[in-house]
Amino acid sequence: MARNRPLPHDGVYARIGVSRLHGVGAIAVRTIPKGTLVFRGEDERAVWLSRAYVRSLPPQVRALYEDFGMVDGERIGVPVNLNRLSVGWYVNHADTPNLVAGDDGRFRALRRIQAGVELTADYRTFCDEPLAFRVQIAPTRHARRRGGRGGAGGAGGAWVRGRAGARVDD
Repeated sequence: MARNRPLPHDGVYARIGVSRLHGVGAIAVRTIPKGTLVFRGEDERAVWLSRAYVRSLPPQVRALYEDFGMVDGERIGVPVNLNRLSVGWYVNHADTPNLVAGDDGRFRALRRIQAGVELTADYRTFCDEPLAFRVQIAPTRHARRRGGRGGAGGAGGAWVRGRAGARVDD
């Protein structure tokens, strides 16, 4: 039987999963060819609010903007509805990333990425401010078993979770 329209999984390359870098991340579900627009079909519209307004919000609401917002000077951009965060908003920072954000803000694969690999971007390439977190090294299996520091929720304090990664703490 011929199909006339794409299936919901057509063009899907990643899902939200456990990150070795920080709690939650975007994980490849299939091989991603070099140059692929990884999150095609994602709603890219954003609402931009002033940092002053975001600072005035209750702490738990403000944390949504801090964790997921894109910083542009004195503005923070988030999805039109924060209940609709797509997989692309969970890309974590890495100094040696496998994704790059183009001038259009869309992520493309820098190289061929195997299924099961966490998708990462270098936030410094699209954030105008210094990173407001320390990059953590993923713990070894042995360290995780022992309850060692680092990694998801570890004592190192990296809170990376958004596209821009610039926390609003002024």
